[in-house]
Order: sequence, then structure tokens, then C-alpha cells
Amino acid sequence: MSQTYPKFERPLVVLHVDDDPMNLRVVEEILVAFNHTAVKTTSGAEALSLLADQAFDVVLMDIHMPGMSGVETVERLRASSGPERNVPVIALTADVFSRRPEDYRALGFNDFVSKPILVSGLLDAIKRAAESPKGKLSAANAA
Repeated sequence: MSQTYPKFERPLVVLHVDDDPMNLRVVEEILVAFNHTAVKTTSGAEALSLLADQAFDVVLMDIHMPGMSGVETVERLRASSGPERNVPVIALTADVFSRRPEDYRALGFNDFVSKPILVSGLLDAIKRAAESPKGKLSAANAA
């Protein structure tokens, strides 16, 4: 049985924030294989700087990072005054027991993908986030 993946209307520019180089590489390979552009960074502070300077369609955010966590990064992003504050952000984490998906949405994330990452789950979440109105949860994700 072959796997089906979502179709995208256009290539997306995706910011991936993760302190693990292997995770960055794996996700980049997935994104590039589906004709998307991956911009990678290893810190929340650098992510905020990139978001202030460049438009992204979606952000993939690791939760547990040294320095500024993914949760703190999203809090600062949502509190900012620029247009970047409305970019859809998907939480990526291996810690699936401490929070439920709706908890992440309450923290300012638009969606949640657990690690290890399944290609179909990641692409489905990116498609939902990219197609939802900026700053709004998609109907499938409304808490």
C-alpha cells in the first residue's frame, strides 16, 4: 500500500527551529523532497530575528531547547507588534506526555507534531497551518 501525501498549491518557505542538527537535517530533507524551502536555526533568539526580517509561511518549533525554549519563543513572537506575530507555528516535541495538543494551542501554537516525525503527519500539519487564515487555528485544530 503506497502512502499518500497532501498536495500543496505552491512551494512554502518554512522556518525550522531545533537545537538538534540531526532533526534539522531530517526535516530539511523532507521539506526539500516536497519542493519547499527550509530555513534552519538552532535557537529561539535567532528565530525571532529571522521572523522579524523575513516572511515565512510556517514555523516548526522544537519545544525543549537551551536558552530560550520553544514555548518562550512563541510567547515572545505572539507578543510582538509586527506581521510575523501571526505566522502559523507548529510545536515539534518528543515529550508527548506532559502536554496535550490543546495545551500547545493555548500557548500560542497552531498545531502539534510528535517526534519521531512521520512524514505524512508533518506534511498534513504544515498544510493545515499554511491554509489557515494567519493567526487563526484551522477548524480541525480549534480547541
